[in-house]
Amino acid sequence: MTREAAVLIMVAVAVVILALMLFAWLRRSRRDSALSVPQGVPAGVAVHERHEVLYVATTKHDLPLERLAIRPLAFRARGEAVLTGQGLALHLDGATSVFVASDRLVGAGRSTWTIDRVVEPDGLIRVVWITPEDVTVDSYLRLTSGDPSDFIRSLAPLCQASPTGADA
Repeated sequence: MTREAAVLIMVAVAVVILALMLFAWLRRSRRDSALSVPQGVPAGVAVHERHEVLYVATTKHDLPLERLAIRPLAFRARGEAVLTGQGLALHLDGATSVFVASDRLVGAGRSTWTIDRVVEPDGLIRVVWITPEDVTVDSYLRLTSGDPSDFIRSLAPLCQASPTGADA
């Protein structure tokens, strides 16, 4: 086999792999298109705490390897998590703000891994919440500084929902 033929085969394999990845992502996006997130922070909410975070992923509840392609939470991003008197706001770079009201927050805990990310033991914060379509999901955050336990303790009083929503 000539060098040119080998290069053409490698390029063809790479193109096939990229096409399959694109097809899989479009299929996942289509599957999750019925789900939405509450966007926009209500006017006049009292800000209690602000934390710089790395947003990692949103997954099906208790299925940390099953990413949900819900815009604007489909991709990892830097941003800010804001605890208010009425819920949790996520201001992610390049995306509209997401606001999860207290009556949609189920709970928060610690995690070591989720899709695309493994960190030191309990280095991620898992926020469990209910979408407007009554589907319980988990969103994973990583604080850039500070103790995740303090964030979870501050978030706990805001969690008023129970995980009664149907799982995606």
